[in-house]
Amino acid sequence: MPNAWDLGSAAVLGSLGFQALATTSSGHAATLGRLDGSVTREEALAHTAALSSATDLPVSADLENGFADEPDGVAETIRLARETGLAGCSVEDYSGRDTDTIYERGLARERVLAAAEVAHSGPVRMVLTARAENHIHRHEDLGDTIARLQSYQEAGADVLFAPGLRTAPDVRQLVESVDRPVSVLALAGMPSVAELAALGVARVSVGGAFAFAALGALCEAAGELRDQGTYGYLARAATGIRAARGAFQR
Repeated sequence: MPNAWDLGSAAVLGSLGFQALATTSSGHAATLGRLDGSVTREEALAHTAALSSATDLPVSADLENGFADEPDGVAETIRLARETGLAGCSVEDYSGRDTDTIYERGLARERVLAAAEVAHSGPVRMVLTARAENHIHRHEDLGDTIARLQSYQEAGADVLFAPGLRTAPDVRQLVESVDRPVSVLALAGMPSVAELAALGVARVSVGGAFAFAALGALCEAAGELRDQGTYGYLARAATGIRAARGAFQR
């Protein structure tokens, strides 16, 4: 499930045959000239509303930590997210602080419980992904990650996500320890998508990688023009133009 960062990328990804899309907090922040974690709840919800209204594909929103510490605040974020037409959303247990970076396990579970109650209310059930952030925030504790995701499962999460897991044994252990679909983040050196599927992984996210790959291509093109005065980047631009013409509505 690739992560779109603006309306154009959502349209192109949809034209390539993907069956669902996700947003990316870091990619969205980059479009605003900011780093991840600096977007407000109002900005994130406006962004997700725009993406979900611009595609017929289901969209799941990266809602960071729910833009709140306490369960009631997380529930309010999910309530507002429901109104944007999203098919799903994720809530993570990373606090966003420099200290106590991961919420205490009991509080983290209560946050997921509050989110699930709202996500599953109403005429359409919104798919809730609960994220255990240990492994991308210097807490390399697989046992705690599994225990957290088990508690999030019990609290009502539909999908369990452990970004930062890299090895096949770790992924297999997680998949075998829970009874919900497992999502992982694509990282360098990880098993391929086919290998992850064989391990039982249900979903692969790219996070902000596609957005930053696009910025990387921009840097390469600009560097070529500045330093060499040549136009080799136009070959890649032609690929992008064809993609845009095939994906964008007039």
